[in-house]
Amino acid sequence: MIGRTNTKFLAIILICLITAVFTVGCNKSKYSVKHPKVQIEMEDGGKMILELYPEYAPETVDNFITLAEEGFYDGLTFHRIIKGFMIQGGDPNGDGTGGSGKTIKGEFANNGFTKNKLSHTRGVISMARKSNDPNSATSQFFIMHGDAPYLDGDYAAFGKLIEGYDVLDKIANTPVDPNPSNPTELSVPKEEVRIKTVTVLEK
Repeated sequence: MIGRTNTKFLAIILICLITAVFTVGCNKSKYSVKHPKVQIEMEDGGKMILELYPEYAPETVDNFITLAEEGFYDGLTFHRIIKGFMIQGGDPNGDGTGGSGKTIKGEFANNGFTKNKLSHTRGVISMARKSNDPNSATSQFFIMHGDAPYLDGDYAAFGKLIEGYDVLDKIANTPVDPNPSNPTELSVPKEEVRIKTVTVLEK
């Protein structure tokens, strides 16, 4: 009788452990797909599709998806364009000074977040922030037009373009004027480059 009781007890413990492990495994990501996908549609009809990597920057991905679903990015512009480097958008003020009002932790190596191994290569999307505050990112993002490995470890890269490189190139080739806050930088588009909508395709 004692032997049977012990066997039942051990079986119950084993079932509980298996259930716990399964539950923990399932809670690693809140998304039903490994890499959520978003689409940036421009007013001229151009479309860019990106896949996002919560395994590298979970809070950053959550923030971007939330803003997209709220319609925050709809109608905003790419206000800073540097051919061969990157295109930057997501500012409601349209000049690099605005944001969503909510800051997020900078998920990159030099801010103690070592699991973000995503490099700033062509097509990668990353969060803009104040240069003197690693935890100041809100809504502004940039998409790499060229490779910039010197940004690795200092900015939170969180996804990559999988479709629409022709649209990226078109935007990057927009004629630009000097930036009023940094006249040596040619980055202010002569004509508005406006986002129609940002849509979450899969999550």
